Amino acid sequence: MNAKCLVPLLGCWLLAGPGCTTVKHAAVKQVGNALAEGGSAFASDDDPELIRAAAPSSLKLIESLLAETPDHRGLRLAAASGFTQYAYCFIEQDADLQADQDYAGATALHTRARKMYLRARDHGLRGLEATHPDFARQLRADPRAAVRVAVADDVPLLYWTATAWAAAINLGKDNADLIADLVPVEALIDRALELDEGYDSGAIHAFLITYEMSRRGAPGDPAVRARRHFDRAMELNHGTQIAPLVSLAEAVAVAQQNRAEFTALLQRALALDPAAHPATQLANLVMQRRARWLLARTDELFLP
Repeated sequence: MNAKCLVPLLGCWLLAGPGCTTVKHAAVKQVGNALAEGGSAFASDDDPELIRAAAPSSLKLIESLLAETPDHRGLRLAAASGFTQYAYCFIEQDADLQADQDYAGATALHTRARKMYLRARDHGLRGLEATHPDFARQLRADPRAAVRVAVADDVPLLYWTATAWAAAINLGKDNADLIADLVPVEALIDRALELDEGYDSGAIHAFLITYEMSRRGAPGDPAVRARRHFDRAMELNHGTQIAPLVSLAEAVAVAQQNRAEFTALLQRALALDPAAHPATQLANLVMQRRARWLLARTDELFLP
């Protein structure tokens, strides 16, 4: 759907009165479908600051449409992924970069990011409940049993719900209630992996690079498991994405105090040309920013 199609629909939605309920609902649904399918324009942008400024309006529009069509799975997915990515790219990373100079300011940003991750999680759970009633309650009661109802079409919602939830837990390690939610997170992401390991060019494997280093009760060496996910992620994305490189450096090389590998991975990340892969250009630019920050902290992260 193009922008010319959206203009009259938006006009009808905004002007519709009590006698135009059916037309209004149809317009909202059609606009919602277009927004739910329109993430590629942001993903391919070469100006992160432009997206920083534009994203909040888009996210609030999505939530306005959800107020009219609360069971629209596409919009729930757009909200879950959008709030998660905005929180990570433009709030959590800003907090990390300024923590040494302004601890109080960084703490406030981390708190804001955590709230946004939980907002994203809730959108994801609502999206899953649209086709699996009572899913959220059952997930908390018996996570492994609850996720068995999920099918391949649910993988995007499973992935983004787990990603948002895990990010919130990471920023709320002093919150016992959040820490207890690790079991549902694992159930969601493991089910997603089981249903479609190749989702979004290996995004699930990329997530698990970091997650395996803190997974409790799993057999074997967590670093070995993380490296397997790294290898598979890079295989599935054909070497076009920077995130797995940064994740392996930050989560595994630092934990193993492998300074040479850490430096090599981040230099490899910085050597990749984001413009050569338009579909992931924005994400690669954001991750290169983190790679530079990590390299600048090398002496802090490794023992002499």
